[in-house]
Amino acid sequence: MSQIIKVGMADLNICVSPDGITTLGLGSCVGIAVRDPVTKIGGLAHIMLPDSKEIKNNSNIPKFADTGIEELIKRIVAKGASRQRLVAKIAGGAQMFAFQSGNSAMRVGDRNVQATLKKLKEMNIPVLAQDTGDSYGRTVIFYPENGNFVIRAVGKPEKTI
Repeated sequence: MSQIIKVGMADLNICVSPDGITTLGLGSCVGIAVRDPVTKIGGLAHIMLPDSKEIKNNSNIPKFADTGIEELIKRIVAKGASRQRLVAKIAGGAQMFAFQSGNSAMRVGDRNVQATLKKLKEMNIPVLAQDTGDSYGRTVIFYPENGNFVIRAVGKPEKTI
């Protein structure tokens, strides 16, 4: 019997097919789904901020794109996935508040997406698809079995990338 594992904000976890993994409330946060298509081992990180070096007392590793993605990959590989086969999909990074549009420092969603893409590129993990930006929150469910990343948003049709 398969289950759906929940990942909280500033958290991450891994799962093995047929299980899936979900996170709720991706506003400016980014959900990073990574899997090995052969072993069907995958994981999901819910990152809140782009860079751990910008914040003092940053002991929450999954909170940041730079440290959270590294930790996610480490756990997936430790479970038996091949580092060379890993692929990713991302969602989130919305601009949730209109007043932030003029101040680049406040554009946390954009900065999270850019930091995520940069870190995945540094780690040679291809991003197969993304659903990022705009001005609405998302809930996602990831299935390492087939790589489906289901995205739900209020008032929007469900989509799978």
